[in-house]
Amino acid sequence: MSDASRLQTIITQAVAARQRGDASGERRLLDDGLAIAPGHPQLLNAAGMRAMADGDLSLALARFAAAAAHDPDQPVLWINQATIHRQLGDDGAEQRALDRALAIDRLNFTAQLRMTELHERRGRAAEAAQGWAGIVQMAAAMPQRTPPVEDALARGRAFLSRHTGDLGHRIDDALGGRASRRMAACVDHMLGRRAIYANQCDGIHFPFLPADEFFDRALFPWFAELEARTPAIRAEALALMKDGGAGIRPYVRQEAGTPDNKWSGLDNNPDWSACFLYEYGVRNDEVCARCPETAAALAAAPQTDIPGKAPSAFFSILSPHAHIPAHTGVTNTRTIVHLPLVVPDKCRFRVGGETRAWREGEAFAFDDTIEHEAWNDSDEARIVLILDVWNPHLTADERMMLQQVYAITGQQMVGG
Repeated sequence: MSDASRLQTIITQAVAARQRGDASGERRLLDDGLAIAPGHPQLLNAAGMRAMADGDLSLALARFAAAAAHDPDQPVLWINQATIHRQLGDDGAEQRALDRALAIDRLNFTAQLRMTELHERRGRAAEAAQGWAGIVQMAAAMPQRTPPVEDALARGRAFLSRHTGDLGHRIDDALGGRASRRMAACVDHMLGRRAIYANQCDGIHFPFLPADEFFDRALFPWFAELEARTPAIRAEALALMKDGGAGIRPYVRQEAGTPDNKWSGLDNNPDWSACFLYEYGVRNDEVCARCPETAAALAAAPQTDIPGKAPSAFFSILSPHAHIPAHTGVTNTRTIVHLPLVVPDKCRFRVGGETRAWREGEAFAFDDTIEHEAWNDSDEARIVLILDVWNPHLTADERMMLQQVYAITGQQMVGG
């Protein structure tokens, strides 16, 4: 039998001895193999593993180092040395060994994990955070994860959560409450506490307009007059509902045969109902006659004016425990205004990365081409007056030219 065949037989027998817990038999076989081939990397690594299991760290380190000297391009041989250095408390030597392993394979999960743990142990928060971020990304992408990998993933997420929280507190303290909404959103995005949402227009997308989730109230000097009418507008909305709901119908009405989609649950469902005063630019004279204060408030607002398309204005009625799913609007040339009329507890409204509670009589404006959704988790109906107005960042000339564009395209353009 050739030496190569004898060595393979010895290795096979040594593995079997280890698996059945025969430590002395494994040692004898490995010694026999090393007597034949003292520089055999696989035998040296196996002998190192046996010595480490026996608690002989000096011998284990010598075996791993010898194996790496004969086969320096195997990351596992450097990782095994790093393991011994860790047990011996030699952080510098551990890092040098891991550096060698990562120089061979930058994406070696075990080496990355051990290096990250080393940074955390040595108090290197920035390096540890970067390392844990990489570990979490690698582990999350694995189609099947072993328990140790799951453990690493959980530890990584926990560290990053603590690290981000600490950074957030330090930044918040430094800014001392002086941060604008934009600055606060910038910091939150940097720390992973919120996403930044972009416009998604199904119709005309007017470029270079600020994509703000909630508009600055200062852009709407007429809000105070609208809000002053809240009691009268609320009374008219409640009277409509009390009188049998004439003109009130489900907001979502899909064409027959529409495939299942996010709106299917609300299709022809009164959980989200509306009573329109204006719809696609057409005034509902009957409803406006019954709601003169509301009609006057709308006439005083800078509503969009595009024949066949805008304005729209309606009482939005969200039933108890109803949810309007996340969605986006048609065009950023308009702005949607909410005047909350009846707002029970446990109601909220999200636009992009910011969630607010409606407050009765406090109007706000938002860009509906940014993803938004609404919840009513109370036991009572929520009622809001909704109207669309021109985007306040458009100039008077741009508004006029948009009207000309729509007049030319008419119904030939999809969306709008």
